[in-house]
Amino acid sequence: MKTISSRAIATAFASMLLMGSAFAQATAPAAKTDTKAPVVHSAASLECSKEADAKGLHGKERKKFRSECKKAAAEKK
Repeated sequence: MKTISSRAIATAFASMLLMGSAFAQATAPAAKTDTKAPVVHSAASLECSKEADAKGLHGKERKKFRSECKKAAAEKK
């Protein structure tokens, strides 16, 4: 027959096993390894950007200017 002290020890041991999972730490999220390759701009694109900067263009006007500038540069080739 089990004594009170052995029951208490068995209960304490079982409690420790069950409580251990409550205090377990979550695994750390995986490190992000998907790095994008740097964008390589063409010489025409860089020149058009410099011209847009010189003209002080921003937003839609800049986008439109650069698009037309790059098309013109492609036609010259």
